[in-house]
Amino acid sequence: MEIRKQSISILLALVLLGLPACSGNILDNPAATIVPGQPPKEPILRIESGMHTAPIMSLVVDSTNEYVVTGSIDKTIRVWRASNGQLQRTIRPPISVGREGIINSIVLSPDGRTIAASGWTCEQWDNSFCIYLFERETGRLLRRITNLPNAVFYLAYSPDGNMLVATMGEQSGIRVYRADDLSLLAEDHNYHSFSKGAAFDNKGRLATTSWDGFVRLYDPRFKLIAKVKMSEGNQPYGINFSPDGAKIAVGFEDSPKVVVLSGKNLSILYTPDTSGMTWGLRSVTWSMDGDRLYAGGTSESSREPYAKHIRRWLNGGKGSYEDSPVATDTITSIKPLLDGGVIYGAADSSIGVIDAKGSHRVLVGSLNTDYRDNWSELLLSDDASIVQFSYKPFNPTLARFTIRSRVLEHNPSPDRQLAPPLTSTSQTKVLDWENSFAPILNGHRVQLEPYEMSRSVALSPDSARVVFGTEWKVRLYDRKGQLVWNIPAPGSAWAVNIVKNNRLVVVALADGTIRWYRLRDGQELLALFPHFDKRRWVLWTSSGYFDASPGAEELLGWQRNNGSNSEADFFPVGKFRAAYYRPDVIEKILDTLDEGEAIRLANLEAGRSLPEKALEKQLPPVVSILSPASNTEVSMPEVLIRVDVRSPSGEAVTDFRALADGRPVPILGGKALESNPEHGDGGGIAREIRILIPERDVEIAIIAENRFSASAPATIRLRWQGISQKADFTIKPKLYMLAVGVSRYENKDIRLEYANKDAMDFAAAMRQQQGGLYREVHIKTLIDQGATRDEIMDGLEWIRKETTSKDVAIIYFAGHGVNDQNGTYYFLPVNADPEKLMRTGVIFFDIKNTLGYLAGKSILFIDTCHSGNIMGGGRRGIADITGLVNELTTAENGVVVFAASTGNQYSLEDQAWGNGAFTKALVEGVKGKADYLGHGKISINMLDLYISERVKELTKGRQTPTTTKPQTIPDFPIAVSQ
Repeated sequence: MEIRKQSISILLALVLLGLPACSGNILDNPAATIVPGQPPKEPILRIESGMHTAPIMSLVVDSTNEYVVTGSIDKTIRVWRASNGQLQRTIRPPISVGREGIINSIVLSPDGRTIAASGWTCEQWDNSFCIYLFERETGRLLRRITNLPNAVFYLAYSPDGNMLVATMGEQSGIRVYRADDLSLLAEDHNYHSFSKGAAFDNKGRLATTSWDGFVRLYDPRFKLIAKVKMSEGNQPYGINFSPDGAKIAVGFEDSPKVVVLSGKNLSILYTPDTSGMTWGLRSVTWSMDGDRLYAGGTSESSREPYAKHIRRWLNGGKGSYEDSPVATDTITSIKPLLDGGVIYGAADSSIGVIDAKGSHRVLVGSLNTDYRDNWSELLLSDDASIVQFSYKPFNPTLARFTIRSRVLEHNPSPDRQLAPPLTSTSQTKVLDWENSFAPILNGHRVQLEPYEMSRSVALSPDSARVVFGTEWKVRLYDRKGQLVWNIPAPGSAWAVNIVKNNRLVVVALADGTIRWYRLRDGQELLALFPHFDKRRWVLWTSSGYFDASPGAEELLGWQRNNGSNSEADFFPVGKFRAAYYRPDVIEKILDTLDEGEAIRLANLEAGRSLPEKALEKQLPPVVSILSPASNTEVSMPEVLIRVDVRSPSGEAVTDFRALADGRPVPILGGKALESNPEHGDGGGIAREIRILIPERDVEIAIIAENRFSASAPATIRLRWQGISQKADFTIKPKLYMLAVGVSRYENKDIRLEYANKDAMDFAAAMRQQQGGLYREVHIKTLIDQGATRDEIMDGLEWIRKETTSKDVAIIYFAGHGVNDQNGTYYFLPVNADPEKLMRTGVIFFDIKNTLGYLAGKSILFIDTCHSGNIMGGGRRGIADITGLVNELTTAENGVVVFAASTGNQYSLEDQAWGNGAFTKALVEGVKGKADYLGHGKISINMLDLYISERVKELTKGRQTPTTTKPQTIPDFPIAVSQ
């Protein structure tokens, strides 16, 4: 019953101590400065996986069932499309170290426009607590309700939207506010413990629960009607009126019971059948018609003890029931849907739906690697440069990450050099350490904080030291049980391990990260976030120097607060790539065990210096679209977009870009409007931009730039209602392709076998697409002696001039690539001189400028990995192109990139294939083998799947191709089956 224990521990941590059991993904910044009345301004590193990385504590759905909103311990609020689970917006309240910013409860105003959110909010700078009010459509922080005496655990609007109730922790009771002017209407301090639930009926009556054991009922003027002690459990939690207000359902945290009370006087009407359930059924709700009653929480069915169930009763809880196993951790919120079903949120970060017939589907699944109950799977090499782990409990999928080569392997072959954690020796005995409040070390109880649960343990090889991973901390003790150091952990420490040389401890945490700490003092050195998609990963130092797989730079970023009255900004680390993308620093961390020394050595070797400006001075602009609203119908191709633009760094905004489905569209003009000072630091300028859009449904993105980088795109969806010319839908696009392949280099030492043939074979395959997907195919092929630097530059200019917004452009490179000492990538033409790269190589800047400014869809196929001196022998040159791929696939460049391999892998070719492995799979795919569904068309995503599986098969896993596509570009066809 390990999952059950974990759920209870989270609750104890949050409620009994006011501490975050799983503090999300905030990386505490000891240097953060707290100014009274204001949150810290220093940027804070955060993980951003596209989903919550810690338990969802609250979930609501709007009255039309169009939007779902969730709030989490990870200190974010997220707005989702209810129909498909698509993330619409991430809202970031101001945060700081520790629990500040944790969201316990959210609620939508009945009109769906305003999100009220609260929890451990404003405590550090106000010395009291607050409720935030955000605009759902834009995420803008509108107002705050301040001076609350305690953390808020539940919020509820009255059905008419006129009142907002907040229930609070400890003995602070409840407060009711007028929604229009936020004035205090009523309060009741006569509570003797936490209040975790509240509900209004249609007449304005209010019912609440409290862990003092009482349920309370108030009339519309908030006079107490009834106060009844519950006998079914000591901790009444969730509460809801039936649609007609005649009944009240109550769930409990500490009991697998549900009770239905009279809506008039709280007398017990009946108790639904909860036989076979264990532990608490904390969340309760009625179906829209009141016929069905639902409940869920930490409870498990005796038939499926490792799954959390939602029970559904017929006849309002009097009838028969059905159980639906839906999540691996606590069900935190259940809300009714218009179709008679319910939607729920869970502590495993999942969101799901149970329809009126009882069928279950996951709307959004957890994207975190889950290390629970897999402490024995955390294996390490002697120097901790190789770590092996499992992606999820119970049905392990093993993975192995090598820091020095930055290679992520799946289902690797067994390696006896990798060691599991040592949990006991003849000299040192540790007992009762797993999911325990009182572990025993050599006969002595280890002193933890009250309700701090031990999750994992590891002994040093000499038995002199013991590391405990707990719910909140990583702790080092000597063998006598004396504490050496303890550090806050950004989540439960599910697994710990100590390397043989006693220099490092490695910890797998509930936020999905694996972190390397210096054993002597607990200093964090490295952190790895392996995404649950099993493809992307990001690795970084405590100062933010990072390396990332293709498409993974968006997984980590800096949150910057904009004052207490404004929402915070988030900047992915890729925005600071020029200064902080430092694989060379990463490589030296485990040798030096000191970040400063690793930076010094890496800079010395590369002839680099530290960033010229502090991170705050390099921040990109922030842009948001004020109008039109998303899903607005338009009938003319010229559209006026009104945006708000801020510059947190103070740098001037130098340019704007407009994209339609990820590709550039013309900006016809624009002008600055009024200043908007409400957005905190950096001010704000409203601006009008006139753009020309295609005559179809389209996603529009606006990007602002300064001299350092580009903003994240602000996006809206526009629906075309005009009369389109028939030709726009019947005329096929043209394909323009530049294929470059170099095998017969003038430097005989670096010649290859199949790069030239690869280019010719791919060009031939795409030429056969004329008359199929494309009305015309124009290909310029540059092979060997024809692939000089001048010819390649002319080819890039040709494809840029010829490609229109209705066309598709493909650039293909096969040959050698080289990174210079600063990491800049060059493709080597046939006459290249590696000693004179700037004059004889094709620099990445020229490739990027061509692809980024192509009017049509642009795709790069690149088979040049790696750089260096190891060339020939059936291997392409060795060039780390990961940074190139990530830069090209940012929204402002908008390029789809297929890379033969990345990182430090070789790109392989073999006589048996007659090609390089990548191009062998590529040609097979576009000729029809990637058409898995048999629909006749092959899309980018389908080709990606085929190439990845086929190359793995050909090379026996030695080469891993990657495909990266900007989020602003939808999947589209590239070929038809031949």
